[in-house]
Amino acid sequence: MREFDYRRADDVTGAVALLDADPDARYLGGGTNLVDLMKNGVEAPARLVDVRSLPLDRIETGDDGSVRVGATVTNSDLAAHPLIRDRYPALTQAVLAGASGQLRNMATVGGNLLQRTRCGYFTDITRPCNKREPGSGCPAVEGEHHNHAVLGASEHCVAVHPSDMGVALTAFDAVVSWRTAEGAGEAPLTDFYLPVGDTPHRETVLPPGALITHVTLPPARVAARSRYRKVRERASYAFAIGSVAAALEVDDGVVRDARLALGAVASRPWRARLAERVLVGAPATAEYFTAAADAELAAARPLPHNGYKVTLLRNLVVAVLTELAEETSR
Repeated sequence: MREFDYRRADDVTGAVALLDADPDARYLGGGTNLVDLMKNGVEAPARLVDVRSLPLDRIETGDDGSVRVGATVTNSDLAAHPLIRDRYPALTQAVLAGASGQLRNMATVGGNLLQRTRCGYFTDITRPCNKREPGSGCPAVEGEHHNHAVLGASEHCVAVHPSDMGVALTAFDAVVSWRTAEGAGEAPLTDFYLPVGDTPHRETVLPPGALITHVTLPPARVAARSRYRKVRERASYAFAIGSVAAALEVDDGVVRDARLALGAVASRPWRARLAERVLVGAPATAEYFTAAADAELAAARPLPHNGYKVTLLRNLVVAVLTELAEETSR
């Protein structure tokens, strides 16, 4: 591992100033992803700026009923918080489905959203990868890609984003806020991640040196009846091969509101807006749930060895929506 300088930030302004003075520096939260990448040689920052001591570890309600989650809140604390469990149960379920208890105790909300792909070509510095070295190629297109993207990919990158938390936050219209030396900024999570296109190394809209300060969940009555379901290759903790965050409001057998996001299908958590449009106003039946899933997945472009994901996601969407509809009718 390359030698690096270490600084502990005392406040947000100081943390941002340290990054502004050294473009080769990185923020350090829990370190559950960054440190691994440093060990592998994928990341080689000259300086780590520790932000764990900053006053960004609270979960608070806003005057409008929104919930504001600080960037250094740990995954464990987020999942256990009464506001999250009551108002956004799918978010609690998503967090608990990710990693192990030990990792959740260390990992932070801001770091979770910025974690890098687990594609084996990205983490192996002996292999080409457009995310790591722009223009070097994407060997996953012709190589090992059984758990890679079926939506929104390009010839330049077919990796998927690994976050479980991000899928639920996307379904609930979360907004990411940050600070830079020039001031504050924010973006809806649906716009936070950039399309792959021909620049897969540019992953988010964050300006250089930006520090995520908090994530805001707007009030949403439908979110209180929500669920996260994850399919993985082993029962112990593992990254998803497909996941769904869904919320459903049904009245007199008709869907009045719906939120749906998919995970492990694209370079970012995938908001299923086409499916939502099919659902709202339609009968809450398996037939329409299937039609909604098919509408969203019609744009899927699987590779030779990951076409199973399309069927898996269709079945998963129908199963989760059916369970939510049954709960609503009780």
